[in-house]
Amino acid sequence: MRRLVQKRTLRWSEGVCIIEGPDLVRSAIETGQEFEALYVDSESAAAVSDIVNLATQHGIRVFHLAPGVLEKVADSQSPQPVMGAVRFTPRAVSDLQARGTVVVIHHGRDPGNVGTIIRTASAFGATGVILTGQCVDPYNPKTLRATAGMIFHIPVVVNDSLPDVLEWFQAGGGATYATVVRDGTPVSRLPLGGDALLVMGNESEGLSDDDAALCHERLTIPMPGGTESLNVSVAAGLVLYEAMNQRAAQNVAGHAVG
Repeated sequence: MRRLVQKRTLRWSEGVCIIEGPDLVRSAIETGQEFEALYVDSESAAAVSDIVNLATQHGIRVFHLAPGVLEKVADSQSPQPVMGAVRFTPRAVSDLQARGTVVVIHHGRDPGNVGTIIRTASAFGATGVILTGQCVDPYNPKTLRATAGMIFHIPVVVNDSLPDVLEWFQAGGGATYATVVRDGTPVSRLPLGGDALLVMGNESEGLSDDDAALCHERLTIPMPGGTESLNVSVAAGLVLYEAMNQRAAQNVAGHAVG
């Protein structure tokens, strides 16, 4: 378990990640994820008895560990009293449909930001999240915690090549948008209610000019308050919210015409 927490290569070769805490565990159980086992701190078992009962009902093996064992395994500074070993199947871009709103995170290296974008994408009805370039592992314990369990509710794909992802989406007739700090079209003026792929750049550097040029259009969030830039997860939330509102408006218009 400790090696799975620490080593990306092992997680992917084994197809197993470690989730920590009642919220992540409950989300994984309720969405039908395949568990290898659930591990509970024996001294805190009463505090998570509802999770243990839920796991037992779903036929998941539960092991009660001696005090201090989970602390030696856990990635967080304040270890949770319950952890699970969950199987995952790597997805490819071909497993997704080039439809709706798809978010691409290019070279996202901060697990908190990447996890928050996955969580936000799920909340605002995106159809998938794709990690390209030198991106953090979505099954890193820190990333998993930041998703608040939403990684089990939305397809997440890892694909190194941004050009390949853009070509895939454009081949399906969808529009691709590079999110840039300045000199783009304001987000509210772009047609994001259809099939739209939104590319978010690195936390510190954003998208390079070469990467942005691969997209159909550049998108900017107006900031009249004078702020130089936004945190990438905040920016993703604003763009995804705009896309959700535009989809909703199109649906209302469609029903009115019908």
